[in-house]
Amino acid sequence: MTMKRLLTTTVAMLAVCIAGSGSAVAQSPPLPTPFVEEVMVKTSLLTFNDANLTGNYAVMYAKMAKPFRDRFSADTLKQAFKVFAGKHIDTIAAKPIVSTSPAQFASNGSLMLRGYFDTTPSRLSYELDFAVSEGELKLIAIDVKVRDTSTSDAGGTGLLTHGATDFSAAGK
Repeated sequence: MTMKRLLTTTVAMLAVCIAGSGSAVAQSPPLPTPFVEEVMVKTSLLTFNDANLTGNYAVMYAKMAKPFRDRFSADTLKQAFKVFAGKHIDTIAAKPIVSTSPAQFASNGSLMLRGYFDTTPSRLSYELDFAVSEGELKLIAIDVKVRDTSTSDAGGTGLLTHGATDFSAAGK
């Protein structure tokens, strides 16, 4: 069993336990404005970029939601995103986000932000989930893909780099 599959299975079980309490839904903050959504996306992805360039995931780890930090280490992030090591994604800072679906809360209370940056020759797409943790929305799941724009998203052949951690859980 690969580390990614093991982590996904472990976190899925954690998510079921936490979501079952129902307390996260009752405490969901309001949906972010488009401006705040863009700030949340860019802040998360630029922190991700810094971690990939330096190989130091401590800051990104510190910004993650507490349920993530309680279960996983900074090294877990480093291993999950090793395909991005040394790669730049900082060009997104000057680009607007393109949402593929409106910001919304999942049944477990996590805020889901989905979209991409209209860049060439490749497109960076993201799926970010945030959970209320320590009184604020913090990143709990991140899925980042960089694909060649000349290749359809339907096939895997255009996949340049892909790193994902699916740590779906909500809570404090």
